[in-house]
Amino acid sequence: MIELTRITKTYATAAGEFVALRDVDVTIGKGELVAVVGKSGSGKSTLLNVIGGIDTPTSGAVLVGGADIRKLSANALARWRGRNVGFVFQFFQLLPTLTSAENVMLPMDFSGAIPARERRKRALALLDRVGVIEQADKLPSALSGGQQQRVAIARALANEPGVVLADEPTGNLDTATARAVLDLFRSMASSGTTVILATHERDIAGIIDRTIELEDGRVMVAR
Repeated sequence: MIELTRITKTYATAAGEFVALRDVDVTIGKGELVAVVGKSGSGKSTLLNVIGGIDTPTSGAVLVGGADIRKLSANALARWRGRNVGFVFQFFQLLPTLTSAENVMLPMDFSGAIPARERRKRALALLDRVGVIEQADKLPSALSGGQQQRVAIARALANEPGVVLADEPTGNLDTATARAVLDLFRSMASSGTTVILATHERDIAGIIDRTIELEDGRVMVAR
């Protein structure tokens, strides 16, 4: 599903050149649940952003689902990302003026992959899948952190993406809720979705398939 070859990502900063990723080689299969771990600044978020087409690597090749995303134009990349990749973030990033169902429908509206008449029905089915169907017509401000994260996961699944990227998705959740969210990711992977988590969670050995450990932008361990 995912193949990164000799990926390097360099940023220009006021203090000079910063190398976020250094000659990274990674292969991840369909339906794998992979944890990317490492200290802050090790390159975890950058790696996810490169896979998802948010960041363009300075050098190297990125193949996701057979697509060479470095060769796509900006418009083609945006369309590809909307239909093939779902994102889950630590701070949820739900639009505060939209209900839970409307937040889930938003990616469908942008991509046009789901017919308009089917979008709310699909949003409700996804909210039911993640266990918050009763919150469908509530604004994010009325939801707990765990409920907001479940809505964010439902939104990530809106266009049936083959890949879901989650950047510290449990960082703002209590232990029990974090475990429930991780179990949900496990269920998604078992159903065939490739899930990659950038995480500081320590108690994940029984949930994930593999760990990729980064240090100063390099892959130190992939097991």
